[in-house]
Amino acid sequence: MMWKTLGEGATEADQTLEAILVKVAAWSGREIRYQPVPGGISNANWRVNVANSPKDFFVKVPGRGTEMFTDRYYAHDASRKAYESGFGVPIVDFLSDEGVEIFEFIEGYRAANNIDFFDRTIRLNSLKALKAFNDSNSLALTKTIFDMIEEHFAQIAKLGGNVPPDFAWLKRKYRDARAALEASGLDLVPCMNDTIAGNFMIGPTNDIVIVDFEYASNNERSYELALWFGEMFFPHEIERELIEAYYGYCNQAMEARVTVLKGLADLKWGSWSMVQAAVSTLDFDYYKYGDWKHMRARNVFRHPDWNKWLRIL
Repeated sequence: MMWKTLGEGATEADQTLEAILVKVAAWSGREIRYQPVPGGISNANWRVNVANSPKDFFVKVPGRGTEMFTDRYYAHDASRKAYESGFGVPIVDFLSDEGVEIFEFIEGYRAANNIDFFDRTIRLNSLKALKAFNDSNSLALTKTIFDMIEEHFAQIAKLGGNVPPDFAWLKRKYRDARAALEASGLDLVPCMNDTIAGNFMIGPTNDIVIVDFEYASNNERSYELALWFGEMFFPHEIERELIEAYYGYCNQAMEARVTVLKGLADLKWGSWSMVQAAVSTLDFDYYKYGDWKHMRARNVFRHPDWNKWLRIL
């Protein structure tokens, strides 16, 4: 991709970024170049080069409507604690008024794809990174999977967003799962809550750092695994391997817990997509993505073992 310098911005996104870059006090009076980093579905991401800096920088500009899901103060708190856990990216600056985080650009790393996680070393290193964050000091924000789902239900209603014909049934299944999980007790720990493949960066020796903590909160520990497993399409034997590596054991109750939460994760992200379809200006088919997520949630909720899973959580 071609670099642009300040003043060359032709698009609205370019000009928004340039207005932010001139507010970084440490870069005042220095030549600045920038280019987009592809891949984000919520924000605009940029690589920035500043004259006489030994490293480039990564600048995340919040997308329209993301304030409905993300408080940037809490996201920044999570980014700092991720770095302190040993598996995050160094933070350079935080422009609180704009909600913009600036990180070091980690040269030599690449965003993972789903196929990468079928390499045992990569997935175990990723599990180690996730667990280190989960075991770190509590975050400033507590927001459970239940809080997230209820928030999206309210947003959809307010916006008049599209919902599937069986949305009332999906809600009933969610409430059954919530009652069972709350009765079993929650283990609230820092969770990144966004374990898509691209948020794991792979280094030259298959070491891992995790990026993008804008959805992070104290949440049910096993939800972190459930969301990750669902995103990676792991077969059951790999899920069992990872549960045992994470907890030191794997039994029917833990497998049931993770499976039920996989269904709730898909319901959450399907509902999130219905909100994004109503507010986002990014070129992404949120409706198609959300419809797919709702279909996956149904596969869990309709499983013949669903009631058994709820009993043994």
